[in-house]
Amino acid sequence: MKQALHPAALEQLFTHARTFNAWQDRPVPDALLHTLYDLLKWGPTALNSGPLRLVFVRTAEGKARLQPLLSEGNRAKTLAAPVNVIVAQDLAFHEQLPKLFPHVDARSWFADNPALAESTAFRNSSLQGGYLILAARALGLDAGPMSGFDAAAVDKEFFAGTSIRSNFLVNLGYGDTEAGVHPRNPRLAFEDACQLL
Repeated sequence: MKQALHPAALEQLFTHARTFNAWQDRPVPDALLHTLYDLLKWGPTALNSGPLRLVFVRTAEGKARLQPLLSEGNRAKTLAAPVNVIVAQDLAFHEQLPKLFPHVDARSWFADNPALAESTAFRNSSLQGGYLILAARALGLDAGPMSGFDAAAVDKEFFAGTSIRSNFLVNLGYGDTEAGVHPRNPRLAFEDACQLL
């Protein structure tokens, strides 16, 4: 029988976790990025579709390509993070369904329905982006998700000629708790956000 996680784990994943804007000068090893993906890929998606595609920007050359595509208010904190993740979606994810969901011909449901493919890719890559943040926290990393960038320009720079489109960005690393955390904002109470029917 499954048991609830220890309160310290829940704090690390949720209640004490923060969005960071400043980072320690401490690299994130490539091996940890592999571990991160190997953890997050197990989160559920519709039809096991897994439309998420990731670009881990971690070199000076990669950051130089990303830098002009960021909104002004996001440039400094993004360039300071050891890793910037372009969280993207493959609009042709259905081409992988014969391998990922082999017991029915699910590919045919999307092949001639681009609107359904796009909404499915967006919804499920967003779910997987959330798994990315939680997996990063579970592995001891901090995350700073954001959407302040020129998506069309990112798509042109990083995904030209492909069926992949950007969704949002996540800065990853080890957060600087002295400089990188704003006071926590409130959240809606259960009564304001939920219904019991």
